[in-house]
Amino acid sequence: MVESCDLGSLPFAGDFNKFLEGANCYGYLTEDSRAQYFEERIVEGFLHKMEAGILFPNYPQFRDMSNMFLSMIDGVEKVKGGYMETGLLSLRSGKGVLPEVEAIRTHSKDFYDKLGRAFKVRICITGPYTLASQFLYKDKGIFSRLGGILAQILESNIFSSKYGSVSLVALDEPVFGLVDDPLIDRGSEARENLLKAWKLILEKASSEGVQTCLHIHNTRDELFWEIKSLDIIEVHMNDPIYKAKRTKQLLESTDKFLNASITVTDFDQLIRNYLVASSQPKISETAINEKIGETWTDIKEEKVNPLIFLESTDSMRKQLTKVIENFGANRIAYGEPECGLKSFPTYECALECLRRVADATKSVTV
Repeated sequence: MVESCDLGSLPFAGDFNKFLEGANCYGYLTEDSRAQYFEERIVEGFLHKMEAGILFPNYPQFRDMSNMFLSMIDGVEKVKGGYMETGLLSLRSGKGVLPEVEAIRTHSKDFYDKLGRAFKVRICITGPYTLASQFLYKDKGIFSRLGGILAQILESNIFSSKYGSVSLVALDEPVFGLVDDPLIDRGSEARENLLKAWKLILEKASSEGVQTCLHIHNTRDELFWEIKSLDIIEVHMNDPIYKAKRTKQLLESTDKFLNASITVTDFDQLIRNYLVASSQPKISETAINEKIGETWTDIKEEKVNPLIFLESTDSMRKQLTKVIENFGANRIAYGEPECGLKSFPTYECALECLRRVADATKSVTV
């Protein structure tokens, strides 16, 4: 059986402002209704992922992936258009532990009692390159400054007990490689600083016996192959890494693994795929775009069930089998959705996607 994981984000249903306020005061104002609301939603979301069959669930990520980390750093100020450094960057006092992770750790025994076994959790950390992309002005040292703080945060969030433990750490760098960035041209000091920052962060996890993963949306810049402390590469389904003949050789020579992305998570694309497959005769691109807009309206008005647009368990199983055949079972770490599920129209729809991912991975023997 191939083991499953997910990448974190889910749609939020409820009072989001109260949730955000709860995240800010969690751990300080324990009796505050906002903190309790935050905890309830995180505990519920994590349990739902495990009940869906995901073996290595990420903490439920409802907050913005950059803001939640930048809010933990002193010397940063949000301004119109982005962020600016206003002083020496440092970890804000008392802000080292992610409240999402603390809520899960606090309820470890509850999860253990419900599951009848110890659980494994994946934690994602937004990477220095993606955080730096939020800054209006950047210099060659920004990756080093952010990397040191992120390494501290990571170290503060790894836990292990007989009830459950952090077993996988993912460094999220979705912005890396999407555009040409002169700051990290080959041979530049900033590029070397970025590589060192990645190594520093992931070495913290490796030193604790935790698997490491890098999540990226584009592999055209191959700097990631140079990270010795990186175990797993994680990319979208349509990335060229899945088709390049040299990928298998690079995985073996660098002793790295792939997470097999087995379903699309861009819901617009899922709707598009459904429309293309079900339309006879073939409709134009303009008509498809119009239908996508109409479909979203119908979903919001509950005229259309969004589950019809999800890829089937069988389709996911075939995709996983294909990846295994191309690279060998010994080079595949986990089966998963290609990205987070925040774009999904409903919380229930996202959980159904996770159920299908879990079922697909369980059905493939290696």
